[in-house]
Amino acid sequence: MIEHHSSLPELWDVTDGSTRGPALDEAVNAVSRGALVVLPTDTVYGIGADAFNPSAVAALLAAKGRGRQMPPPVLIPDVRTLDGLAMDVPQAVRDLVERFWPGGLTVILRAQPSLAWDLGETAGTVALRMPDHEAALALLRRTGPLAVSSANKTGFAAALTAPDARDQLGASVAVYLDAGPVTGGVASTIVDATGADLRIVRAGAIDLVRLREVAPVAEPAPQEPAG
Repeated sequence: MIEHHSSLPELWDVTDGSTRGPALDEAVNAVSRGALVVLPTDTVYGIGADAFNPSAVAALLAAKGRGRQMPPPVLIPDVRTLDGLAMDVPQAVRDLVERFWPGGLTVILRAQPSLAWDLGETAGTVALRMPDHEAALALLRRTGPLAVSSANKTGFAAALTAPDARDQLGASVAVYLDAGPVTGGVASTIVDATGADLRIVRAGAIDLVRLREVAPVAEPAPQEPAG
């Protein structure tokens, strides 16, 4: 454990793989009871909840000040989890995740219709990513898929440290896992694979040039002018 600030939750140190066991135990216990956790990833810090617990996902959205129209992505511990959560996975997506997972690529796919979850207004889709962070993967291997969004209030910058996440989210989160400042600092690139062609819907950690080395990915659609 690192520190305790008045009534705010502790920061649990997960920088050392040999000593992070108690911190992961706390986080697993929190997830299992439907509470929220903050975890480091290779891009930014994330706020996570059990993806299969609708009330936990609702609490995540509430903590961020976000509505159901912006469902959170789901982090997974292994490429093999892809087919358990998504259906009709195109070969181009398999090629992309083989190259860029674990890493800063999120793919939007058709969700398996049999899954008992409610991530928000997804229109039958799910956004999946395998993060390239040892502590995050260690947690995911124990909890299974987590709904995870950037650890910040909507409209504010994504947290790059656990204390920053705690300053924004406070007691709405039960457990904060602290691995020091994240080195990525840029959100993942999101590719929509639910249409006829793969298309970037959010530019991020992996640029279009690198994606196109692996698969035909279309540029982001032009933004409508404001007004």
